[in-house]
Amino acid sequence: MSTVPFDTHAYVKKLQAAGFTEAQAEVQAEAIAELVNEQLATKRDLKELETTLQRDLAELETALKREIKELELRLTVRLGAMFVAAVGVVAVLVKLL
Repeated sequence: MSTVPFDTHAYVKKLQAAGFTEAQAEVQAEAIAELVNEQLATKRDLKELETTLQRDLAELETALKREIKELELRLTVRLGAMFVAAVGVVAVLVKLL
């Protein structure tokens, strides 16, 4: 994950202006900076995720198309076998009658 720019110096100055001591402001700024850098996703992170998802979806689409073609082939063969069997049954019945 990339680092999110966070101006700790400016944040410390704002906290000091609000009444925090320098030590309190610095600890607060460090904690916030760690949280931001560890938890927030950057635009780059999201773009990488999007690229990965697009690639995975394309692979899934290819696999599904292959599976559908195989299923169509099996169903065609099965239907053909059923048709041959039905014609054979009709031929036998015609001879018997």
